[in-house]
Amino acid sequence: MRRFNLLLAGILTVLSASCGHRTQGTEDRPTVKIDTVLSADEQTSLQFPGRVKAAQDISLAFRVSGTILRMHVNDGSYVRKGQLLAELDPTDYQIQLDAAEAEYQRVKAEAGRVMALYKENVTTPDANDKAVYGLKQITAKYNHAKDQLEYTRLYAPFNGYVQKRLFDSHETLAAGMPVVSMISEGKPEVEINLPAAEYIRREQFTSYHCTFDIYSGQQYSLNLISVTPKANANQLYTMRLQLERTGGQPLPSPGMNTMVTIERTENGQRNLSVPTGAVLHEKGNTSVFLYNSSTQTIHRYSVTMTRLLSDGRCLITSDEIKPGALVVASGVHHVKDGEKVEPLLPASETNVGGLL
Repeated sequence: MRRFNLLLAGILTVLSASCGHRTQGTEDRPTVKIDTVLSADEQTSLQFPGRVKAAQDISLAFRVSGTILRMHVNDGSYVRKGQLLAELDPTDYQIQLDAAEAEYQRVKAEAGRVMALYKENVTTPDANDKAVYGLKQITAKYNHAKDQLEYTRLYAPFNGYVQKRLFDSHETLAAGMPVVSMISEGKPEVEINLPAAEYIRREQFTSYHCTFDIYSGQQYSLNLISVTPKANANQLYTMRLQLERTGGQPLPSPGMNTMVTIERTENGQRNLSVPTGAVLHEKGNTSVFLYNSSTQTIHRYSVTMTRLLSDGRCLITSDEIKPGALVVASGVHHVKDGEKVEPLLPASETNVGGLL
C-alpha cells in the first residue's frame, strides 16, 4: 500500500510539472487583437461651395469720347459676334478724317514729285529724305483719323447676352467708360475657393463634379481651367472649372450656387485604412505590425500616416503593405518585431461574442 501511494505521488508530480510548463509557455506568448488592412482609395474626397459664372463676363466701352447717337440693344438681348451694339455721333471725327485725308493727298503728291526728281539726279538726297519721312508721318496721321472714326461704333466681341445697358442715347461719355456689360453663351464656369492646406496638394486632384439643389439627381462633370497662384485677403485660392452637361441636363445660369466634389489620391500612392490603435508612433517614426498566420509571428513595417477618419480608423500609405494583410490592431507598445503572438481575431457577424 505504501508503495502504491509513493507511485501515485510521483505520477501527480510529473503531471503537475508538465501542466505548469505548458501554461507557462502559453503565457509567454502575448495575445493581440488582429484586424484587416483595407483599401481606402474611395474615401478621399473633398467638397466646397461654389458659384456658377459665365465663361466670359465683360464690360464694353468706346475707345473715344463723344455723345451716344443710338443704342441698338436692350437688357437681355441676344447678340452675335460682330453685331453693332451702340454708336457715337461721328460728326467731329468725320471732319478730322476729311482734313487728314486732304493733307495726306497733298503731301503724297509733293513727295512723289521729289522722289521722281531724285531718281533722275535732279534734287539732293536731303530733299528726298524729307519727302520720304514726311509721307510716312502724314500716312500715320491719316490712318489714326480713320481709326478714331471707326471707334465711334461698338461691336459684340462674341455671341452672348446683354446683361445690362449702362447708358442711353444722347448721353455724353468719356473714352473707356463702360457702356454695355455682356456674358457669353458658351459653357458656364464654376468658381470655388481652396484653403492653403488643399492648394498645396492640388496635384493629387483626379476628378471634379458638382450638384445643384434645384436640379435634384443631376450631377455635372467639371474640367479644371486654372488655379490662381496668389491667395486673396482671406488666404483662399480661386479655382476655375468648366461645367460640362450631357444629354438633356438643364443648363445652370450664372449666379447659381452649387456644391463641388473633388476626388483625389494621396501622393499617387495606394491609400490604406487601419485601426487608429494599430499605428505606433515612436522616436519620430510611424509603423504598424503585420501578423504572419503561418509562423504566428509579427513584423514591423514603416508607414506614413496621412489623416484620421471618422470611424476610428486612419489612412496610411506604404509601398510594402497590401490590402487584405493582417495587422495588430491594439497593444502595439507591448510587442516586438519578430515576436510570436496569440491572435484574437474579430468576432464573426454570426458568432457575436465568440460563444460558438
